[in-house]
Amino acid sequence: MLRLVLRRLLESVPLLIAISLVTFFLLFHTPGDFLAALRLDPKISTEFLNRETERLGLNHPWHIVWLRWLWGVVRHGDLGHSFTYKIPVASLIGARVCNTFLLALTSTLFAWAIAVPLGIIAAVRQNKLADRIASAVAFLGLSIPAVLLALVAVYFAAVTGAFPTGGMRSDTYFMLPSAWERMKDIGRHLILPTFVLGMGGLAIYTRQMRSNLLETLQADYVRTALAKGVSYRAAVMRHALRNALNPMITLFGFAFSDLLSGAFLVENVMAWPGLGRTTIEAYMSKDLFVVAASVLMASVMLILGNLLADILLALNDPRIRYE
Repeated sequence: MLRLVLRRLLESVPLLIAISLVTFFLLFHTPGDFLAALRLDPKISTEFLNRETERLGLNHPWHIVWLRWLWGVVRHGDLGHSFTYKIPVASLIGARVCNTFLLALTSTLFAWAIAVPLGIIAAVRQNKLADRIASAVAFLGLSIPAVLLALVAVYFAAVTGAFPTGGMRSDTYFMLPSAWERMKDIGRHLILPTFVLGMGGLAIYTRQMRSNLLETLQADYVRTALAKGVSYRAAVMRHALRNALNPMITLFGFAFSDLLSGAFLVENVMAWPGLGRTTIEAYMSKDLFVVAASVLMASVMLILGNLLADILLALNDPRIRYE
């Protein structure tokens, strides 16, 4: 297992370098730059614009800017400085990465906690009322666009007042008397974004769990266990379930990437201060190093998500070995 983790981490290094290379190439070859808006103002002199271009390093070819940025990352862990906020990029996106990871993690737990039991019930009660209810939940989760669900959630929060309409903290967060109260405040703000982001995964996991378990229940070893007198419940929970979970765990790595891309949308609609919202704002203003670092951090999270899926798969099924 340790060799697996080390090998995957080493293999991810050239991948991340390639991702950063493509990111810089695309950013430099899209129309406009950080100073484009200033160039439209006739009151701003050409001398000032030239000095700013040189100060920001935008007067060099894209590959030179990329190499200097990459050298700073490798040598000092320096992700550059934000053109807009005028602070180190690492300080700017550090908290936002944690916020996005928190949202993705809670959404994953929410989807799994409901989808796995629901899929099991649907499989063991095939074509009955429970199966039809599970299928209806999955159908709704797949049919409703995330942006529409987010807007409905915001409207529901505004009309009922039961939940905050957006953000991660209340205005009185730093005035709360204890850490527990602050955690509850963040948890209350987290409920609706978690629900919106997790519904798509819940639908996919439910359908996948039902399909996997139905297929596993037809296997010879399950029929043999039932023929030897093992109860149906024991055959499902002890023999079929763990094998049915293997494709689910494999799906986890891919679903995590969908959660991150979905988080970009949810964060903007529901004003969640995460990596996705920061990336879009930075791209609109052509804040070069913020975009590059955000894409890099999102890639790291995807790699770690797939690595975690492989580890969980090996732990769930002792027969699996990664050579």
